[in-house]
Amino acid sequence: MRYFQPLLGSVIGLVILAAGCGNSPANNAVNSGKTNTANTANATNAVNAPANADNAVATTAKPEAATENNAPTITPVVNTYYDALKRKDDAALQSVLSAAFIKSVQDDMKAEKKTGMAAYLALYDTIPEKPVEVRNEKIEGDKAVAELKGGAYIKWTAFSFIKENGAWKFTGGSPEIDSVKQGSTTGK
Repeated sequence: MRYFQPLLGSVIGLVILAAGCGNSPANNAVNSGKTNTANTANATNAVNAPANADNAVATTAKPEAATENNAPTITPVVNTYYDALKRKDDAALQSVLSAAFIKSVQDDMKAEKKTGMAAYLALYDTIPEKPVEVRNEKIEGDKAVAELKGGAYIKWTAFSFIKENGAWKFTGGSPEIDSVKQGSTTGK
């Protein structure tokens, strides 16, 4: 008997809680045969509405740009880069990297006590099964930007290139990734 009162109180409390959380089956749209047009309209408008520019947390998907060209100048640089990573060929890799990028990588390798540039970069870059796609190169003097897709980059991502000693080189930089870093609250 002494367990009966707390048990009964718990059961009654759960029944009241369950009744308060649910909707009456007679009043919902499924059982009444009626469609809740207000909620349907709101859901449709929410999906089709443009993002609020004043809302700091609103997001909009960047539309994918059309392919303007197949990057005839930069594609060989990208292909050589990934082939050198696959084969762990330091000489071939350095032939397509800018001097500033090579120095930066060498400094990082020295700090981490690593050897073999291709092996080191392969730790941080995905070596794709199929060739990386390259498109939309834009060349302005000795600087170029081209979009890459494949490996770690599932969406088209712009990367920077520079012409050194008459040859195009990968800088290791990306205007898109750099803009995200600059916009971060940590500054890193």
